[in-house]
Amino acid sequence: MLDLTSPDGTGQLHITSVRVEAGASTYDFEGPVEGYGLARASATLTHLDADETRGAMRGEARVLGNDGTLVAAAVCGTYRRKGTTIEVYLADSCSNGDMNFVTWSMDLMSKEVSVRYWSLG
Repeated sequence: MLDLTSPDGTGQLHITSVRVEAGASTYDFEGPVEGYGLARASATLTHLDADETRGAMRGEARVLGNDGTLVAAAVCGTYRRKGTTIEVYLADSCSNGDMNFVTWSMDLMSKEVSVRYWSLG
């Protein structure tokens, strides 16, 4: 059973850009993730209701480690929005063999994203 009280790692990303289109918004992120390095990611959130309070998420991430290694990850999950905060729940599959359950808490006003992950390893 996955213990969600203590993540294996955390990170702090910053939203660097937002592209809005019919039915979806795409966010770009950058920032450090513990145990991995400097992360850059892009994720498209496609809403399932008119209020854009829930939907599906799909994206890609690249993480550059301090030693120069590059880890790529495909990410896929779901989200829900409450006011100015979006909670994202996803699984990632990394090029180094890691698999993680990940949560993002996106503050749309400050453009800060808190990341927590648990290894499924």
